[in-house]
Amino acid sequence: MNETELGGIAGWAVSLMEAIGGPGAGIAVAAENFFPPLPSEIILPLAGFTASQGGMTLFGALFWTTAGSVVGALILYWLGIKLGRDRMYAIVDRIPFVGTEDLSKAEDWFNRHGRSAVFFGRMIPVVRSGISIPAGVSRMPLAQFTVYTILGSLIWNSIFVLAGYFLGENWHYVENYASVFQYIVIGALILLIGFFVVKKIRSRGDRASSRPASHSDQ
Repeated sequence: MNETELGGIAGWAVSLMEAIGGPGAGIAVAAENFFPPLPSEIILPLAGFTASQGGMTLFGALFWTTAGSVVGALILYWLGIKLGRDRMYAIVDRIPFVGTEDLSKAEDWFNRHGRSAVFFGRMIPVVRSGISIPAGVSRMPLAQFTVYTILGSLIWNSIFVLAGYFLGENWHYVENYASVFQYIVIGALILLIGFFVVKKIRSRGDRASSRPASHSDQ
């Protein structure tokens, strides 16, 4: 497949991947952080499709797309620290196709959910691009921000890259079901986290209830 077979964003992404392989996929994904109209729901399946055609390895597609997500997020995080909230809003207001309401949504999400918003926010359109800014403004610890970003990005990217890889020429169907994937992934993660939280609370309760018995034996 070449650039003439696809138009717009998809054509640009394909030409970039064909030109430089995996790093091209990383650049395209990183660009989404600054220009949300570049949807990862198109770029990621395309990376998977390109891998299925031998343009890069599957591991390379997963590595480079996740690296692109993290690099783009770290740049916005750094800008949030250096420029602050008001200046970031002023800058975003001047960027074409990007509105301050998108940044406001990301900020509200971060304020409601705290630092875990960085992890879950990587799987939510619009929020995904802007969540790094309030994290930087609030000076969230860099190590924690990076870990949450890597984990959230790797989960999200893997689903779409693998879908594109296995669907092959039908990779474009993935975009139609992006919102379904989003809810399934977030729901599964919430259930998994809830399971571990309940398990931890129960184990603490068991340890607490066993202490009086051990004292009475003495």
